[in-house]
Amino acid sequence: MSRANTFIKIPKERVGVVIGPEGRTKKSIEDKLSVELQIDSEAGDVNILMKEGATDPSMLFSAKDVVTALGRGFSPEHAFRLIRDEQAVLDILDLRVVFGKSEADIKRVKGRIIGMNGKTRGIIEELTDANVAVYGHTVAIIGTMDQLQVAREAIEMLIKGSMHGTVYRFLHRKRRDLKKKKLELWEKPPEDK
Repeated sequence: MSRANTFIKIPKERVGVVIGPEGRTKKSIEDKLSVELQIDSEAGDVNILMKEGATDPSMLFSAKDVVTALGRGFSPEHAFRLIRDEQAVLDILDLRVVFGKSEADIKRVKGRIIGMNGKTRGIIEELTDANVAVYGHTVAIIGTMDQLQVAREAIEMLIKGSMHGTVYRFLHRKRRDLKKKKLELWEKPPEDK
């Protein structure tokens, strides 16, 4: 009987990150998610198979998300958030959808999203608690749905040409809104029955 599997192609230069020093990252993914990674270093092909006796097919999709995150520029520490935090999800914006094949436009927008010495990306991460990676022609985000929504909106504002100050004000406002929402959840008295 064949084992359930899925396949993903990652950039060749990111294969080493998926494998990790002395194979530790690969082994960690395999152990935590009950999968086996078959990696073709020359092509960047990663075949993900369920281990014999594994019963949860959702682990295949989790492993695929982690490998995708590593391939899109995240460090193993940030990619493993997809395993640690059950509410964390991965979202990828493909800049080619917006700019077509215009390398100059993609490079310019990547610069706006990253900012001088990574300042803008750092502010987005700090104010949303999401993780952001800008790699190749994509911008990837890892976070909860609320975090992801705010980070994505901020990034889309930058893509459309909004001033950085406008985006920072938007992020601060959303941060206050999220904190207020959390507080309201704690302060609500139980409803009478």
